[in-house]
Amino acid sequence: MTVFDALEAAELLSLPPTPFVLAYWSTATIGPDIHIKVGRTLYSVPWKLIGRRIGVRSTATMVQLFHDGSLVKTHAVLDQRKRTDKSDYPPEKTAFQMRTPVWCRSQASEVGDACREVIDQLLEVNVLYRLRAAQGVLGLRKQYSDTCLEAVCARAISVGDPCYRTIKGILIASTETNPEPETSGDAGAAAFLHGPARLFVTAATPNTTDDDHNDQVHDEAEVETR
Repeated sequence: MTVFDALEAAELLSLPPTPFVLAYWSTATIGPDIHIKVGRTLYSVPWKLIGRRIGVRSTATMVQLFHDGSLVKTHAVLDQRKRTDKSDYPPEKTAFQMRTPVWCRSQASEVGDACREVIDQLLEVNVLYRLRAAQGVLGLRKQYSDTCLEAVCARAISVGDPCYRTIKGILIASTETNPEPETSGDAGAAAFLHGPARLFVTAATPNTTDDDHNDQVHDEAEVETR
């Protein structure tokens, strides 16, 4: 103890301000679903790095993801299943997932009262489970007019089955039963079938046939012979 106090104590360094953290390093390739697997858990990575190989630093509390030496993502550790940051998805995917119940009700009100009632019923219970069905109903606006969708929603309510599958089925059936009339570039105008020779013939022009023309040529030939 005397030797320690005299020679060694002064050489010791003070403890660091934060405790040493044990970390495990590994590598992973980002899949097309923007996730990598670390242990038994899937973690999301920014979508622009899909297909890239990244470094993974895992500790008891967090998972850090590095690309080309730069930190690109940090997740709190999850024992299993999946941890996803929605902002890691492409913009169009994020926009779809941001279609909240409030957004759905607002869009349904633009269509009409019947559509709003359908959406309200879908989101009345188990909102998270039935949100995709509500989004699906409103997604039909891309294929059908609001007037048509409103009428079908009213019909679905009247038959007591205001769900996405029923509404879509009625729309498809009505389209197949009453298809829109097909028209060509002339907008359905009657075709002129008399040939180019008579296209500009006026009403005062005598209507001669090929036989009349042949007879006229024959008569002229006889006159020249005489």
